[in-house]
Parts: sequence; C-alpha cells; structure tokens
Amino acid sequence: MREIERRCLQALIGIVQDIYDQMKAGQVPELHIATRTKHNIEFNEESEVWVYGDRKSVRSAKTVKGAYRILKMTYVIGFLKEQLNLNKSSTLRELYYISEGWGPAKFEEQPESDRLVEDLEILTNFQREHFHIRPEEDGATVIGPLRVREETRRGVREIHCQDDVGEGGYQIPVNVDKIEFVDHDAKFVIAIETGGMRDRLVENGFDEKYNAIIVHLKGQPARSTRRLLRRLNTELNLPVVVFTDGDPWSYRIFASVAYGSIKSAHLSEYLATPAAQFVGIRPTDITKYDLPADKLSEEDIRALRSILTDPRFDSEFWKKEVNHQLEIKKKSEQQALAKYGLDYVTDVYLPERLSEMGVI
Repeated sequence: MREIERRCLQALIGIVQDIYDQMKAGQVPELHIATRTKHNIEFNEESEVWVYGDRKSVRSAKTVKGAYRILKMTYVIGFLKEQLNLNKSSTLRELYYISEGWGPAKFEEQPESDRLVEDLEILTNFQREHFHIRPEEDGATVIGPLRVREETRRGVREIHCQDDVGEGGYQIPVNVDKIEFVDHDAKFVIAIETGGMRDRLVENGFDEKYNAIIVHLKGQPARSTRRLLRRLNTELNLPVVVFTDGDPWSYRIFASVAYGSIKSAHLSEYLATPAAQFVGIRPTDITKYDLPADKLSEEDIRALRSILTDPRFDSEFWKKEVNHQLEIKKKSEQQALAKYGLDYVTDVYLPERLSEMGVI
C-alpha cells in the first residue's frame, strides 16, 4: 500500500472512531459536513479557486434519516478499508450494486451512494481515486502535439497524442496523475464541449496548424478531464481555452473547468484551472453573426437567472452576456457557425477570437 493510501485509510477509520467515541461517551453521534450549495462557496485569494465556506450540514442519528446515513457511511468505509487492504478497486456503479447485500444500509439509488463518497472526500481531504473508487469510463480524449508516458499492466509505454492514436485521440485515463508529460510542441490547449466540433477541428488540421492540444470534454467534463487540463496549464504553462455552445448549461461546463463545480468545491485546488478562458458561443455572437438559434425554454431562463446570482459568474462580462441572452431569448450551438461553411470555425471564428485574447 502506498503512503498516500495508508494515510487515506487512517482518515477513513478516523471517521468511524469518532462515531464510536461519541456513542461511548453517551452522545448521539453526528457528523458536520460542508454545505454543497452556491451560497457556501467563496473565492480563495491564494489558490485563485472557489472553495467551500464555513457553512456546515449536520448528519445526526437523532433522526431516522440521519441515523441511516451514518449507518450507510460506516458500511462504505468498511468496504473501502477491505478494498484498500486488498489493493482492489471498483466503480461508483459497482459500489451502488454491492450495497444490495447490506440489508438496511442498502442504497435506494446511485446518486445517494455517489453523494456519500463525496461526503467522505470532504471529511477526509482525500479524493475518491485514493479510495480506489473510479467512475465508469467517460471516453474523453486528447489529440495534439503532446507525448505522454503512462503506466499499464504490461509496463510503461510512451504515446504521442497525434502520431500514435486514431482519429479520436488518446483516451484520458481515470487517474491522470499516473501520466508523465514527456515533451510537447503545443502553444495552447482548447477544450471542446461536443464530439462533432472536436472532429471538425481535427479534420481541418487545427491541432497541426496552430500547435493546439485538443481535449474533448464530452459534455460536463469528468474529474479526470478537469485534472488533465489543470496539469497541462500549471505544469506545462499552456493557456487553456474552453469552447462550448451558447446556453446556460454550457456556461456551467466552462465554470466547472475554470472555477470548479459547486458539488466538488472541496477539490477545486486539484481540479480547477482558474486561468482558463471562455471562447464559446456568446449571446452577443448570436446577434453579431446572425446565428441559427433556438428559443430559450423556461428551464433555460431559470438557469440563466440562477447564473446571475452565482458568485463564480460575478463579472461584468458574464452579467452583460447573460442579460443580453435573456433579452433576445435565444440560444445557439457551436455547429451553428457552419452557416458560413464547414471551415469557418477553424479558419475565421477561432483564429479571430484567439488572436483577440492573445493566445495565438
């Protein structure tokens, strides 16, 4: 067992020990966990990322619901202890199904077990990867002038993310910290929301022409993808830009990359890339380029209004853009730029935007 896994195991056991000590002292056991809402995130000046504030939620055995939560947590910690001792691993989905045999500690749905794993991350200050818990494969990929060295079951291998991979690129592994960056000729990294737009840039040779590392986010990016973007930015000193659709859900994708997501603010210093810049479709672009657009739904409107009260978007740029979108009541996709031809996004739109930002 590696030292970090040994310390992780000690932290997990410490939670159970605390529960036991409370009961031994004649107290009703309870746990205090940071509240995961936008009202409890604050900007850390030193690390320049958004982290949880001082507000806490209480898991107390005084209520039936609270007692069940604590019971389920002890079962999960017992499972993780055995898994770490055996040097085994499992997925979030497998953990949910394993609980079928836990009687009253069984999870009713996977989101419940997922949230409990997040609770353990907050309580221990370790990541689920240290628990040997991984998500299902997310399929996000990288293509560009970057050579990496990775550990596999058959030993160490080197991969060039242009020459040694197919059109889809190099698949990002679950544990990105096992990758070593060997060398690169990149000038910047562009993270792209959709596979269709990723394919357009690759087909048009955007990575070769501009020495760009193209990272497919595959919608809301997995933690491994966000970790990779942070490492590329901080270790290789490469600018990171995020290219998404022009709707509130896509703005939140950018926010999760740049500022950290609300539900994993405890990992912001590990996952977020505060230097990342937005090059996605802006509401003002919909007007400027007369892009094909869809009407905002009521859900879209509620999400945009929520963004206006989200401290991560508290800037003149976002206030202006979101208010403009609420005025025009339209949203548009990356592919809408194809109105001007299939090459327009790589030959005109992105070069102009990236040049304005000083990236190229």
